[in-house]
Amino acid sequence: MISYGKQSIDKSDIEAVIDVLKGDWLTQGPAVETFENDLKSYFGSKHSCVVANGTAALHLVGIALEWSKNDIIITSPLTFLATANSIIYSNATPDFVDVDPKTFTIDPNRLEDKIKKYESAGKKVKAVIGVDFAGHPCDWSSLKALSKKFEFQLINDNCHAMGSSINNDKQYAVKYADVVTQSYHPVKNITSGEGGAVLTNNRTLDEKIRRFRTHGIEKEESKLKRIGPWYYEMVDVGFNYRCTDFQCALGSNQLKKLDLFVLSRQKISSQYNNLFKKHEMLTIPHVNENIGHSYHLYPLLINFNEIDISKRDFFYKMRSEGVNLQVHYIPIHLQPYYKKNFGFKLGDFPISEKIYSSEVSLPIYHDLSSKNVNKVADTILKNI
Repeated sequence: MISYGKQSIDKSDIEAVIDVLKGDWLTQGPAVETFENDLKSYFGSKHSCVVANGTAALHLVGIALEWSKNDIIITSPLTFLATANSIIYSNATPDFVDVDPKTFTIDPNRLEDKIKKYESAGKKVKAVIGVDFAGHPCDWSSLKALSKKFEFQLINDNCHAMGSSINNDKQYAVKYADVVTQSYHPVKNITSGEGGAVLTNNRTLDEKIRRFRTHGIEKEESKLKRIGPWYYEMVDVGFNYRCTDFQCALGSNQLKKLDLFVLSRQKISSQYNNLFKKHEMLTIPHVNENIGHSYHLYPLLINFNEIDISKRDFFYKMRSEGVNLQVHYIPIHLQPYYKKNFGFKLGDFPISEKIYSSEVSLPIYHDLSSKNVNKVADTILKNI
């Protein structure tokens, strides 16, 4: 079975983890700090805090930015549940803005219209979470301009776009957003098994994230010297959102190969593009001129309304022939919880809904062979 996503683990990754397992530290040891420094170096942030997973990163951001009841936080409906759920964790109110039909990222024009609508009702948007869908960065220059104009916090859910670039700059994320979240789940461009991080240039935010990561505990050097080396103080209600030393060792070693992994994904996407671009029932991913796409996903649109097989039957047929596809995503506003608790309904965000009706995510990962790319494409073309 050819899976839609898969980690790439080699001998050097295994050795990095074994070295930690043979040492004295398994949890908060030197590999954590090394990984955080490696992330700062690659992504250009002044601060980096590694956490348990991408969801934890989003949760901690909402707490650190002090979201609370009656705050309005806007994001894309075309993302994983964790993006929007992080808003609810802080008791804030989630809302959505539809996406650009080409890039599948949040539409700045629609965002401005929604913010103005809120302002006309005497309400203010607290924050916006942009999602770099599939590896294509948002229109961050426009989002940044809007954040200054309307004074809202700007967050980059960067989990899909590690290794992406804007104008050849792979460190774009922290230059536009106040805070950036990442995930290192095995299907992402690099992995630490589970794991995530919060990147920022804001020292105060980083200090808050670090405190909330470990039960709200602080250890001040002056108090340790005065009272004793065991001393700590809990100053906030925090969480156990720490990442282990051996996960961070894996993360650091994977990060060394991120450029190679992205290049592999770009080659695979080019192969898919060449095989599909002339087929009138298929739409290949669009990439803006100034963008370096890292292809966490390869989202192919299939016009199921014009062919003789439903999306459901197509999926089962592909699976029976050894190809496992995926869909990204069921729009969040269509989930029962969001419909029941926030009044969203079918038709609220038609572009995202249309994308969902036709999108399939094809297998794409570093170790996917050219032969298997051809097999995936041939199987698709045979069944549509």
